[in-house]
Amino acid sequence: MANVCDYCGKGRMAGNNVSHAKRHTKRVFRPNIRNVRALINGAVKKVKICTRCLRTGKVVKPG
Repeated sequence: MANVCDYCGKGRMAGNNVSHAKRHTKRVFRPNIRNVRALINGAVKKVKICTRCLRTGKVVKPG
């Protein structure tokens, strides 16, 4: 499960591509996952975090 945020658990979601002729085919929405060094319980660890968690400050980067 590479496309899952370690903090919020956000993963891939399914939806439809809709063409101009209104035909529906399945597609996948994937979260924007980044490998980040973060402070977790006072220690620096590498985690996979979505950019939403990074922007809102839920994960603190060291330094």
